Amino acid sequence: MRLHRNLSFAVIDGLMLIFNEGQYADKVIQQLLKRDKRWGARDRAFVAETTYDIVRWKRLYAEIAEVKEPFDRDNIWRMFAVWATLKGIKLPDWSYFENTPTRKIKGKFDELSKIRKYRESIPDWMDELGEKELGAELWTKEISALNQQADVILRVNTLQTTKEKLQAELFDLDIETEFLANHPDALKLKERANVFQTEAFKNGHFEVQDASSQLVAEFLNVEPGMRVVDTCAGAGGKTLHIATLMQNKGQVIALDIYGNKLNELKRRAKRNGVFNVETRAIESTKVIKKLYDKADRVLIDAPCSGLGVLRRNPDAKWKLQPEFIENIKKTQQEILQQYARIVKSGGQLVYATCSILPSENQDQVSEFLKSEIGKDFTFMKDEKVLSHKSGFDGFYMALIQKK
Repeated sequence: MRLHRNLSFAVIDGLMLIFNEGQYADKVIQQLLKRDKRWGARDRAFVAETTYDIVRWKRLYAEIAEVKEPFDRDNIWRMFAVWATLKGIKLPDWSYFENTPTRKIKGKFDELSKIRKYRESIPDWMDELGEKELGAELWTKEISALNQQADVILRVNTLQTTKEKLQAELFDLDIETEFLANHPDALKLKERANVFQTEAFKNGHFEVQDASSQLVAEFLNVEPGMRVVDTCAGAGGKTLHIATLMQNKGQVIALDIYGNKLNELKRRAKRNGVFNVETRAIESTKVIKKLYDKADRVLIDAPCSGLGVLRRNPDAKWKLQPEFIENIKKTQQEILQQYARIVKSGGQLVYATCSILPSENQDQVSEFLKSEIGKDFTFMKDEKVLSHKSGFDGFYMALIQKK
């Protein structure tokens, strides 16, 4: 592989914004990919994947390159040289790469790979927390899996097409997919491709949604004709799946504190041909109180640390702080206490997170069930999805029923 100057410069510019200005990697990469209309698919893939790679391994590469934050441009070029050397890419004779100690880089990599926090490139506090909550053996396997690049998984919109038809439609565009066991509506791409440009996407035949995330709506046991409330709907990936499982019959009320996310959900619903979803922004507690004892099913896809989705959000390793996790746990319990009141007698609630930490998952459900409101509920079942076992995102979901 040869390094091209304009592509390498794009990566360096992107990393400066992500590491020094705290910008989100996915947003930065979206901007970078608009930089040059002449770039082909391989050029764009190089920019996106190299940027994500260096973000993912920031601590390890910085340690090998002997640079410290805040990084200046030269520091980032040194990290880029480490990345290229470890990938076996011959460094071109550019001034940035003068005196790059190739043999020393490989030796340092071998040495640091013996220490988990460097090998997996994570902050000390995250390494300590993971080991404390999951145990050393499980955490070692899980954090390794969370550092792998995520596959692209589609959720087939069965209101518009079938899995077989969509697979054939994409195959005609040279996009090969495979079915996934235990994920009835999922197709996994064999190779990464820009599926958002396809007619199938524009016609609402699928959404991009990780396989683990697709389990949540199934877990909720929805049926056509029910009234279902998705309390933290966001842009509505799970809301749309719920509506599809209900065959557009009944009512799905999508709540969120962010109105702009609900606007995105409306756009997606229109494209998907989903018309049984009603959005309501939570501007005050009145919105929630009006729904008390009214829903057959309630989904709480709670805000969380996001440690289960590091594969697709590697910059979260550097943005996340231990105080945030402590605060979000309080929020999770408050949300459970308040939103559980929406479930009517005999109805069911699913509490879900994209975290792998028991303190955000099983412990929150246990604490809720011991509370005054929780005494009216019975624990039915839960599912812990770990990345090293599933090959997909880390997730948790618990089903509880109101007496």
